[in-house]
Amino acid sequence: MAQSPTEIAGRDLAGPEQFRSEILEACRPVVLRGLTAEWPAVQAGRRSPRDLKQYFATFDVGLSVEAFAGDPAIAGKYYYTPDLKGFNFERRQLKFLEALELMLEPLERPQAETLYVGSVPVVQCMPGFAGANPMPLLPASAGARLWFGHPANVSSHYDTFDNLACVIAGTRRFTLYAPELIGKLYIGPIDHTMAGPPVSLAASADEPNAERFPLFEQIRDQALVAELEPGDALYLPKLWWHQVESLAPFNAMINHWWDAFSAGPDAPYTSLLFAMITIAERPPGERQAWKAFFDHFVFRTQGHPLAHLPPQQHGLLGPLKPNNYGHIRARIMRLMRGG
Repeated sequence: MAQSPTEIAGRDLAGPEQFRSEILEACRPVVLRGLTAEWPAVQAGRRSPRDLKQYFATFDVGLSVEAFAGDPAIAGKYYYTPDLKGFNFERRQLKFLEALELMLEPLERPQAETLYVGSVPVVQCMPGFAGANPMPLLPASAGARLWFGHPANVSSHYDTFDNLACVIAGTRRFTLYAPELIGKLYIGPIDHTMAGPPVSLAASADEPNAERFPLFEQIRDQALVAELEPGDALYLPKLWWHQVESLAPFNAMINHWWDAFSAGPDAPYTSLLFAMITIAERPPGERQAWKAFFDHFVFRTQGHPLAHLPPQQHGLLGPLKPNNYGHIRARIMRLMRGG
C-alpha cells in the first residue's frame, strides 16, 4: 500500500539554512504545506483560472511557448505510440497568452482538445513575476519555471537537479519511487523522450501488468503519494522518479531546479554519461574492479579513503574548496585533451 512523504508546515521554515539542514540534507521528499499560500499568483488562481491569466498578463512580454496538444481520447496522458517510435500528441508553438486563452475556452467542454505547456522560463517569459512571488529558501540561480494546462498525466521520470515544485492552481498528485528502485522500473529509451528525461514504462502504465513488468509488481507498493493544493510545495531530491497528475480542469505550477550541494559547475549526471562510454561495456571482471574503486574513492562506503593519514597529507582528496575542485578539474581536462 502506498505511503505519504513527510509533511511539514511551510511557515515553520525560517530560512535557507534551516531548509538545508532539516530538509535537503536528508535527501528525501518532503511536502511543505502552505509554503507559497501568500503568493499573489496563488491568490489569483484561487479566485478563478481567468483571474490567474489576467495576473500572468501583467508580466507577459509576448514570447512563444511549446504546447503539447492531444486528442480528447488520450485523456491528457501525453505518451508514446504503442511501438515507442512516435508520440500520441502534437507539438505547437503558441504565444504565451494565446496558449492560456486556448486552455480557458474549453473548460466547460470536456470533449475538447487538451493542451499542456511545461518548463517555461519565468525570467524570460514573465519578468518581474519572481520578484512578486519570491522563493527565499533558494539561491537566485534556482530560476522559476511555469507548467500549466488541462488535466494531464506526466509519465514517471527523474530530474538530475533538486526540485521544489509549488502548486498555484488546481491539484497535483505526485507518485514517487526512490532512485534505488531503478532496476525494477523498466526504463524507456533515453534518447527518444517526450521532454528530456527517460520515463519508467512500468510506473507510467495505466493498469497493472504483471506479465509485462513482473519486477515492478514487487515494488509497486513502495510508492510515496502526495496530493498538493494551491500554496503547497514538494521538495523532490535528485533522481527520485515522479509521475505527476494534474487533476483540476485547469492547473498551474511553478518549479525551481537547482543543485543543492554543488561544489562547482559540473553536474553528477555528466559523470554518469562519461562512465557509460569508459566503463559500461568492459568485461564484468574489470567493471567490478572499477566499482570497487568508485566505492572507495567516490561513494566512500567505508569512510574517507585517506582517513589513516593526517589531514595535511590528503592532497587532492582533501576538501574540494578552496582549491582541490579546480586542481582535479584541470587534471581531467588535460586527460581529455590527451595530455
